[in-house]
Amino acid sequence: MDHRPKHVDADPDEDGLVHVPKGILQAARAARRVTVLTGAGMSAESGIPTFRDAQSGLWARFDPMQLATPEAWEADPPLVWAWYRWRAALVRGVEPNAGHRALATWADETATQVRVVTQNVDDLHERAGSAVLAHVHGSLLATRCADCGEAPYEEPPVPPAPVERLDPPTCTRCGGLLRPGVVWFGEMLPTAPMSRAEEAVEECDLVLVVGTSGLVHPAAGLPHLARARGIPVVEINPAPTELSDAVDEVWRETAARALPAVVAAVLA
Repeated sequence: MDHRPKHVDADPDEDGLVHVPKGILQAARAARRVTVLTGAGMSAESGIPTFRDAQSGLWARFDPMQLATPEAWEADPPLVWAWYRWRAALVRGVEPNAGHRALATWADETATQVRVVTQNVDDLHERAGSAVLAHVHGSLLATRCADCGEAPYEEPPVPPAPVERLDPPTCTRCGGLLRPGVVWFGEMLPTAPMSRAEEAVEECDLVLVVGTSGLVHPAAGLPHLARARGIPVVEINPAPTELSDAVDEVWRETAARALPAVVAAVLA
């Protein structure tokens, strides 16, 4: 690929079908190992509120940046646990979109190895049928002991309506409190998922960056690892991002429209 980014807008025909840009289609058809890096834009089309948009109703007076920290947990575990269980309830209330399903189809119906690395803390990729290689920021639907680290546990029930305080369950091994299985601000990313993610972008034929702003590090550095090895990187995002000028191809389209079009063209 030419290493000058090519910016392409969606090009629907008279029937509303989306045509895949030539360079992206050629790269997708040639690739036998594809790594897909997904961010919040991937799930937004399913109706999941963003991190800040979840602050409505009962939670409107709370700052999410202050709830998603180890310090908040130490100060008031029932408050933080209640907020995270409510966010889990929001995830449970939506379904995978066409973009999620397209990635699962690509892996299931072709010989291409499709590895998904996501910054999202939902399970929409899994519910669509994809085997996620790495959740680099953890998962809302996972729990672990805050004291001994014991995991995994079965997902606790979600409240039918938001509550301000909810006592966390306790660990069956040490009696400590179970905490959300996410990475909080100020915490290091788990090394195993990041190692798998780095290996995936360095050992593939194509990287698709879908719905991520390119602002959150170290995940934002993954596309650069691929480019350093001469691996083509394609961005699919309706808006410009911090990565747009550092990739090979840019397609200004949403995940739920672009990915089904890519997979349909590859299968054709």
